[in-house]
Amino acid sequence: MLSSRRNFMLSTAGAAALPTLSLLPGTSHAYAPVTVQHRMGTTVIRKRPQRVAALDMNEVDMLDLLGVPIAGMVKDFVPHFLSRYRNDAAVQDLGAIVQPHLERVHALRPDLILMTPLQANHYQELSEIAPTLHYDVDFKNSEKGHLEVVKSHLLTLGRIFEKEAVARQRVAELDARVQLVRRAAEGRPDRALIVLHNNGAFSSFGVRSRYGFVFSALGVKPASEAVETSLHGQPISSEFIQQANPDILYVVDRTAVMERRPVIDMQGLANPLLRQTRAWKSGRVVFADADAWYTTAASPTSLRLLIDDVLKGYPR
Repeated sequence: MLSSRRNFMLSTAGAAALPTLSLLPGTSHAYAPVTVQHRMGTTVIRKRPQRVAALDMNEVDMLDLLGVPIAGMVKDFVPHFLSRYRNDAAVQDLGAIVQPHLERVHALRPDLILMTPLQANHYQELSEIAPTLHYDVDFKNSEKGHLEVVKSHLLTLGRIFEKEAVARQRVAELDARVQLVRRAAEGRPDRALIVLHNNGAFSSFGVRSRYGFVFSALGVKPASEAVETSLHGQPISSEFIQQANPDILYVVDRTAVMERRPVIDMQGLANPLLRQTRAWKSGRVVFADADAWYTTAASPTSLRLLIDDVLKGYPR
């Protein structure tokens, strides 16, 4: 009994000794710890992070918009709108998005690591290095709640870095763009097909897919009811596109990203069956910003660019 009481007193004394507030150099206020619950667990940030490791381009974009310095990031596929980080020697290269270099992450000595489901199998190892925050975005099926997850994560980062006003402003800007595209599509009978181009082959993305939010949240009507929750879509033929006969065709060129070359155009996509679709005949084949659609699509800048592409399918 005495031993149990002694252990209890020691454990409570140890808990009381843990810092709950911390003063930052040059500041006159205390940092309020931020507790975040996510799919991989619970992360507590007890002081404002100074050395952040970002393992996904969506995270890099959010930090960039908040004006938060980045100590290290993965650099295998850096989108054009974040290109200034690619050759910045002050930002350490942490390897690849799907396979980050854990030794480099450890050597960086970060005080916060930002990750997504693409690195989920490394969560335990990363958590042993520093507090690790999992971005609960679903890259396979974005039909429900995609924009809400993006906005919520941005606001969470705003709290962590004491940039809440900036985060709220960015959320408001995104909401405004969403309403703009919804008004453009509202009442229009036009139906759209989203396809991924990969070295001459095609995959489609329907309402429950990587780009499901384009239909559910942005108000675009689907030209096909095919269901596919794979990260790379449902393989289709040119005949499929011809039969779906979309009024609008959005083409996401994966090859352009993987091979780091310009996005394909109508001349490069010259296909006799595609030429028979309403989209081709009316000039509403939109060659999407591949970096925004394929590399990211879950951050404010990428969503703004994606929405701009969607709007191209609804000329006034």
